[in-house]
Amino acid sequence: MKSLNGTYSLSAEQKQFYRENEFIKLKNVLSADEIAYFETVITDQVSRLSPNLAPLEARDTYGKAFIQITNIWKRNEAVKQLVFSTRLAGIASTLMQVDGVRLYHDQALFKEAGGGYTPWHADQYYWPLESPKCITAWIPLQQTSLAMGALEFSAGSQHLLSARGLAISDDSEVAIEQMLTASGCDRVIEPFDLGEVSFHSGWLYHRAAPNTTEHTRKVMCVIYMDKEMILKAPSHADQQRDWHTWCPGARVGEPIDTPLNPILFETN
Repeated sequence: MKSLNGTYSLSAEQKQFYRENEFIKLKNVLSADEIAYFETVITDQVSRLSPNLAPLEARDTYGKAFIQITNIWKRNEAVKQLVFSTRLAGIASTLMQVDGVRLYHDQALFKEAGGGYTPWHADQYYWPLESPKCITAWIPLQQTSLAMGALEFSAGSQHLLSARGLAISDDSEVAIEQMLTASGCDRVIEPFDLGEVSFHSGWLYHRAAPNTTEHTRKVMCVIYMDKEMILKAPSHADQQRDWHTWCPGARVGEPIDTPLNPILFETN
């Protein structure tokens, strides 16, 4: 697992692409052996930690979109190796142009065979974070075709403000689709090669299509924030819940520095 704590070099063109679009897909971030290892470990954890789920047809839109298991690093030392990887955290720090990053939280997102679409949304709607310096690494645990529900991005949409008050829902799918169409932002949807990882900012709008294959789309996410991130006063109940779930003990107006939010990478 040497590469987990090695470096991944980003070109000047890649850094500029992220600055303009606030998403990027990077090839060969992880090796085939690493993907195979973590696919086995994370799949086992999702199986162990999943609740007794209702049939897909009985769930709401959010429930059909994926099985979501969070902060697996607290339960499994092998998963912690991936979540605490300085290779991934270093990429996050470089893309955000900050001196270091903390963990916000991790989450497995498994879109079952026949699983529904993930509506358009921006993650930071849920997060009580003062600045936009946060980023998600989206790590597919298999080669991911469009039919499996590869992530779709609206390039440069982080500047659009009118839909920032929308949670993930059928309503957000319709309203954000209309906003993005009017804005002229490019929509980017491509398959993911094995070992390819994407990074997107908290206010970047994104979605995923249904999984029309016979196989589960398995993805692990690690969410990073600037190591100096300030906790802001929650704007609504979802942010209040996220504060006490992901940053328990943090104080409004102060840097988020709790046992659940360790520094994962620093430039010095």
